[in-house]
Amino acid sequence: MPNFVAPEVKKFVTWDYIVFAALFLVSASIGVFFAVKERKKKTSKEFLVGGRQMTCGPIAFSLTSSFMSAVTVLGTPSEVYRYGASFVLFFLSYTLVIIFTSELFLPVFYRSGITSTYEYLELRFNKIVRLAATLIYILQTILYTGIVVYAPSLALNQVTGFDLWGSVAATGIVCTFYCTLGGLKAVVWTDAFQMVVMVAGFVAVLIRGTSLNGGVTKVWEDAHEGSRLNIFDFDVDPLRRHTFWTIVIGGTFTWLGLYGVNQSTIQRCISCKSERHAKLALYLNLLGLWTVLVCAVFCGLVMYSHYKSCDPWTAAFISAPDQLMPYFVMDIFSSMPGVPGLFVACAFSGTLSTVAASINALATVTFEDLVKKGFPNISEKMSTWISKGLCVLYGVLCTSMAAAASLLGGVVQASLSIHGMCGGPMLGLFTLGIVFPCANWKGALGGLLAGISLAFWAGTGSFIYPAPPTKSIPLQLSTLYCTLANSTEALLTAAPTLAPERPLLADTWYSLSYLYFSAIGCVGCAITGLLISFITGPSKGEDIPPVLIKPVCDLFCFWSKRLKVFLWCGVQHDSLEMDFEKKLPEAAANKTRTDNTFKNNTNKENNYQICGYNSEENSYTNISRETRL
Repeated sequence: MPNFVAPEVKKFVTWDYIVFAALFLVSASIGVFFAVKERKKKTSKEFLVGGRQMTCGPIAFSLTSSFMSAVTVLGTPSEVYRYGASFVLFFLSYTLVIIFTSELFLPVFYRSGITSTYEYLELRFNKIVRLAATLIYILQTILYTGIVVYAPSLALNQVTGFDLWGSVAATGIVCTFYCTLGGLKAVVWTDAFQMVVMVAGFVAVLIRGTSLNGGVTKVWEDAHEGSRLNIFDFDVDPLRRHTFWTIVIGGTFTWLGLYGVNQSTIQRCISCKSERHAKLALYLNLLGLWTVLVCAVFCGLVMYSHYKSCDPWTAAFISAPDQLMPYFVMDIFSSMPGVPGLFVACAFSGTLSTVAASINALATVTFEDLVKKGFPNISEKMSTWISKGLCVLYGVLCTSMAAAASLLGGVVQASLSIHGMCGGPMLGLFTLGIVFPCANWKGALGGLLAGISLAFWAGTGSFIYPAPPTKSIPLQLSTLYCTLANSTEALLTAAPTLAPERPLLADTWYSLSYLYFSAIGCVGCAITGLLISFITGPSKGEDIPPVLIKPVCDLFCFWSKRLKVFLWCGVQHDSLEMDFEKKLPEAAANKTRTDNTFKNNTNKENNYQICGYNSEENSYTNISRETRL
């Protein structure tokens, strides 16, 4: 391969460091502010779920900022640059995910009065299922957070000269600091600030990049000529990396595992003061997801227009595709000190928000599902100190895990693969509990193990034996106008070579699009769980509190009361007075469960509480529940 002369790209200067440091300072200050403001409110509930009095606005910002991490800021433009703008189809996936989350999963979690989503699994099944799901979630989140911390630090280190382990350590220390001091309120309000910084960074890059490359029309023409606008590919081949179906179907399963049943999301939603605020937060968050997605995709197109004749990756000016975006920023803003610092702050805003959300959610899950189970009579003061200690512990673990993330390849595919392999089976488990009254604890546990096994089998196989180049090869990239150091020949991107020996499944099962890992885990869990439940004896609907089941059959059987009741499988939904806008649910508080696990192991806080119905809000509210605690 010919050697190319890399153009001079400036490194960070003093103003960049000042702008970047300001982000960390403001984030830490928010933690200090809430630590001082809430110093008299020392309960673990205030610390972990903000007293359940948050409103929809900051929660919506927080959700968007948490899940649009540095993986999005750095990874999505790189994906679009190399593979085209089909990534924009995720706006359909996001829409379906928010609808399912707000209408199917959220009402069940909110009305159950839980703090950890895995409390639901004990109410619905038993303690064993809850423990298994908790451990899987902890593993998934620590692995994912390692990627979120390490990937942007590495990319920025190699392009801007910013110290690798210095940025990793700074991220971990600052997140742990404001999580430990301020709890969920600090995390939510810091996320809202970081969301503004993230969008500002994208807008600065878009304005400067578009103006340098001849305007929007010229960028669009270049993208079209480079085949970057071939968005709607309706090929049904599941081995293709990105098609309409893999993104819409596979992406929906992947992100539903992130939004619908993920502790980090649900913890924010149940911290809202009413169910209406929680749902509104999710729908407002959808607008934020669309905004960030469009910004990231268009940044990728602008970057392609800028480098269409001299690709820095092919020319080896950078060592990994995830460095394209920071390289581009340092290139176009070389004469504008301070602006590269804004973009780095943009990338690290995503990192900080995601890591903080993970630390807070991990502390909540561990405290509610493990500590309180082992020490049920622990005092509130001790509970708060333990919660803060868990934040410190997980801050150290997540930061340390960053060292392992370098082995996982591109940040987008690696992060979504982890969520797919772990989140898919978890999605299947909660779907079994919420949608299928007949599912029992044996089916739930067996389904979870089967889903995890299938998803990890496919995911691990694809990592060892990558898909054939015909299924995932990047679009053409040119070095035609790059300056050669020792010759004048141009070079086009060559297809990656494959290992000579591949097992039988390498070109089929192992070559499935990474977006289908979640669907495999979810469907495998649900089918296996139902089969085991029927073999071992399905649960009796009469023994299941109606608030734990969402009667989805009502949508399709509205014309027949008899058919609806039959499909309820014995669950007494009619006793709940489903017209919530007119009447407070009556029967649930009097409903007893014959299952001994529910009777004996559910503590006073979760002894089948229903959040009160607020007629002024036309929604369930947490106010009456907090009064009872």
